[in-house]
Amino acid sequence: MDLILCHTTADFDALGAAVGLTRLLPGSKIVLTGGSHPPVRDFLALHRDEYSLIERRSVNSEKIRSLTVVDTQQRDRLGKAAEWLDLPNLREIIVYDHHLGQESDISATRSHISSVGATTTLIVEQLQQQEISLTPAEATVMALGIHVDTGSLTFEQSTPRDALALAWLMQQGASLSVISTYRDPGLSLQLQQLLTEALENLEYLRLHGYTVAWVTLKTECFVPGLSSLASQLVELTEIDAILLANEYHLGKGDSGLSIIGRSQIPKTNLNLLFQLLGGGGHSQAASLNLHKVDSQAILKQLLDGVKAQIPHPPTARDLMSSPVRTILPETTIAEAQRILLRYGHSGLSVVDAQGQMVGIISRRDIDIALRHGFGHAPVKGYMTTNLKTITPDTTLPQIEALMVTYDIGRLPVLENGQLVGIVSRTDVLRELHQNSAVSGSGAFSPFQVLSPESQSSFRNQHLGLSFELQNKLAPQLWQLLTKASAEAEKRGWHLYLVGGAVRDLLLAQAADTLMIKDIDLVVDGFHKSADVGAGVELAKALQQLYPAARLEIHGAFQTAALLWHKDPELDCLWVDIATARTEFYPYPAANPEVEASSIRQDLYRRDFTINALALRLTSHGAGELLDFFGGLLDLQAKQIRVLHANSFIEDPTRIYRGVRFAVRFGFQIEPQTEEFIRYAINSGVYDRTAQENSRTPALQTRLKTELKHILEAPYWKSALQLLDNLGALQCIHPTLKLDVELLRQLRLLERCLRRFDAEQTLIHWQTRLEALIAHLAPQYRAKVAQNLQLQEDSIARLKNLAQSFTQVMESLPTFQHPSQVVQLLRQYDLPMLILIAVQSPREIRHQIWKYLTVWANVQPLLNGNDLKKLGYKPGPQYRQILDDLLAATLDGVIKDRLDAEEFLAQHYLK
Repeated sequence: MDLILCHTTADFDALGAAVGLTRLLPGSKIVLTGGSHPPVRDFLALHRDEYSLIERRSVNSEKIRSLTVVDTQQRDRLGKAAEWLDLPNLREIIVYDHHLGQESDISATRSHISSVGATTTLIVEQLQQQEISLTPAEATVMALGIHVDTGSLTFEQSTPRDALALAWLMQQGASLSVISTYRDPGLSLQLQQLLTEALENLEYLRLHGYTVAWVTLKTECFVPGLSSLASQLVELTEIDAILLANEYHLGKGDSGLSIIGRSQIPKTNLNLLFQLLGGGGHSQAASLNLHKVDSQAILKQLLDGVKAQIPHPPTARDLMSSPVRTILPETTIAEAQRILLRYGHSGLSVVDAQGQMVGIISRRDIDIALRHGFGHAPVKGYMTTNLKTITPDTTLPQIEALMVTYDIGRLPVLENGQLVGIVSRTDVLRELHQNSAVSGSGAFSPFQVLSPESQSSFRNQHLGLSFELQNKLAPQLWQLLTKASAEAEKRGWHLYLVGGAVRDLLLAQAADTLMIKDIDLVVDGFHKSADVGAGVELAKALQQLYPAARLEIHGAFQTAALLWHKDPELDCLWVDIATARTEFYPYPAANPEVEASSIRQDLYRRDFTINALALRLTSHGAGELLDFFGGLLDLQAKQIRVLHANSFIEDPTRIYRGVRFAVRFGFQIEPQTEEFIRYAINSGVYDRTAQENSRTPALQTRLKTELKHILEAPYWKSALQLLDNLGALQCIHPTLKLDVELLRQLRLLERCLRRFDAEQTLIHWQTRLEALIAHLAPQYRAKVAQNLQLQEDSIARLKNLAQSFTQVMESLPTFQHPSQVVQLLRQYDLPMLILIAVQSPREIRHQIWKYLTVWANVQPLLNGNDLKKLGYKPGPQYRQILDDLLAATLDGVIKDRLDAEEFLAQHYLK
């Protein structure tokens, strides 16, 4: 007998999952181990015969072969049926559940646990994989399971997987009328009476902008369906969290206690609190049942736990953009528009000569003035002067209220009368969106979301930095970051780990410990009026703690770098420390002009969403992951998505970086991003820019750096193929294409490098780049090499390649002796010979290879000392004699030392 066990007081999710399992495990029977929710009880009163249900008391335990437990991992939630888990005749125990982070006390042989909104979703996915269809009755109860446990996909633990499962169940014939009847069945008469009592006795507290309520109801016996009552209370009173306690009599003087918890407060986790007392559930909804306890003490413990979990609401200091772009009242409308376009702002703050705020002008105001032909007019005639301002400590709810009440799109932040930041609608909406995306389950973090078990819980979450980050990083790196954050905190600054290091930490496997070689840190100190040198100051402070590090300062970009080379602990490490900044490209492919800014704007200037992630290192909010642009979702989707439509026009090296990341991680370039790449390339903007500007670093030194990263990586061939597919090799030269001939040459190049440079005395990435350039027409080669600022010997080699190739091609076929080949080819270095070989036909290539492997290693059988002993006077003739001896040896005229001496005697007088 194969049994499927639902937990006591079964809900629709447990029942729906069990029903689906009867199709996956043909012949299995469902056992309700102890009661059910009232709606489930009412549903089964009509539909019981549709499902394979049997009573617990009718089971012969000796015939049980396997047990499958659904929607729980705890023995005590199986009632008396838990005894079956210890039967010696069991072949298998399987667990299906969606409550991650719980310690299971069931010794399962197999477990299917994943972070979805309902356990039923896991069963649906397996049914789909096995192409098993359902009856309408089966589809209906399974759909009820997902609807009820996800709040019809409105609860925060709901995932796209749940939605897809529901869609499939609808295709299988799930009855919407039945679902609507039982999903929200209304309150029984007893619950309606208790609702009135609860509303009269509800107690409240207000904390950090959230309202928490609690109430204790006393009844003669256990009351089923209290979860529905708790949900009704939340809806009717618009509270953010509730603890609903029910004290009831058990007989013989004993008492029982049931507590239902509901929370809509971001980052709270009722599951964790209730687990400590033997209960459990979800982050938003949990329950417990206890006997013989002090009910008020238990309620107080839970209430204190909820209060401790409630996060401080974000303040203007957390939300604001800083520093603020300001203009004077006399600034013209046309100039204000130019500034808006340059920095991508939607409005500008207007200050007087003393720096006092006098108004705000929006993009709409400017557009209207320009439409009426007033580009020459000063902004003071169009700015808004009836200002609503806030302080750095104004909370998010207060900011929301101001914006809604007065229909204001941006609020200046003033501290001691000075403008220190601005909060826009976008800032508020972004924060609200992030809060809604935060999973309440404290058992997960973004470090886990890429594991197969938890891909569906891909959320922007608050990390346990001291645990997750410390476990992921090598100890010496963790210590370095700890010291850096301590130095930043001394100065009142925020410090963030940003970019690729965060991405790699998120992509790392659970057991990996990373020794990252390149770390980017960003200091955001404008909330404390830090100057633009904050990053440099922090780097200098760190060098005092790590005197072995070399300090480099790049003033133009407000960055500093600490470098370790073959350090006993840190090995080779590069740590960039920058002040948070924004940037502007004066023209395409230029170096950006940078200005100090905030962490938000610093991340906004980056290339791809997966690189625009930041981890806060300093204590206030330590471990918080900043993801303003959906980078986590793109990591999950395994796609490369650019932040800005004009990103590739401004900086073509981003095309090469995007390709490098795509090939390295096995990601796809997101379709619109690919369109932006192709548009930038086909627009001809790079050619025009190169003609109009003498310096285009993004097409010169920065492009060479990206080519270096690609060509020295093991995946360089795949990257070149993708670049060619995108047409991006045109950035090197408009005529460069990865055609069949170039592919053949690159294959030959690799054979040459393996055969002739096994010790890697050559710089292989550079040789590969030279081979790409060598495929261009001769008149372009040197110019491209100079543009990429290659080394002088590379430039000279490419400049002379055509002449050398012609000389070899014309001469080698006419030679009859090896000595002639050696005399010609020894004038070229190995890189030149390799470039000539890969472009040559097989016969010529064979002679070059024979030269490199055999003939170049042949030496004259006599040397200068031998000549001297034989009586030949030292002088210029030695060179000629040795060359003739070598030629004769190569041609087989001289075979041993005696032959060499006879050869000398015949051809040279002493």
